[in-house]
Amino acid sequence: MLIPPFHGGIWLAGDGPANNSNHRRGVFAIDGHIYSPERFAIDWVKVGSNGDSRHDGTAKNENWWGWGEPVLAVAEGDITEVVDEFPDNTPSVLPPVTLDNIAGNHLILRIAKNRFVTYAHLQRGSIKVRQGDHVHPGDVLALLGNSGNTTGAHLHLQVTDRNSVLQSEGVPFVFPAFTYLGPGSVYPEKQLSVPWVKSIPPGNGVVKFEQVKH
Repeated sequence: MLIPPFHGGIWLAGDGPANNSNHRRGVFAIDGHIYSPERFAIDWVKVGSNGDSRHDGTAKNENWWGWGEPVLAVAEGDITEVVDEFPDNTPSVLPPVTLDNIAGNHLILRIAKNRFVTYAHLQRGSIKVRQGDHVHPGDVLALLGNSGNTTGAHLHLQVTDRNSVLQSEGVPFVFPAFTYLGPGSVYPEKQLSVPWVKSIPPGNGVVKFEQVKH
């Protein structure tokens, strides 16, 4: 069970667990093997007070509510990989994507035997930990950015069985509690307020996390 990766707020679980999710259907062929590391991955997009992911235009990263949001350790563990070298993209402009830059600036946190959490698309220069560091739940690891295979500021979060962004298999995870506000396709015009416990958010659902206490 993981704590939320943010200090509370309202978030869209973009391409989260669902049979038609791009993450669930994505596979990678590397060195003669097939991997599905993103099977349960979520692209976390912050939703602001206007009910949208952006404000005052779309041209700048600063227009995205999630840009610069502190990203937290979801469990106690050890940092096993840190990459902080890629520029943040201009919104809506996707650079050439390769296996090397697909995750952009990212880090991997080992939380148990054969369990690793990848945080991808982090803001360049914002990562506050180094390989080998031991962290605790709620520690700030980096800031949410727009680097790698992304056209808008968000956090790609996945849990896998190996210490690799791509050469691994995705595994499910749950959060202790959150409030489900309904499908992103109808939010905020139509809203629910349903408490969920020990669950993973549904694909493209809007959820509210309470303030993280640690």
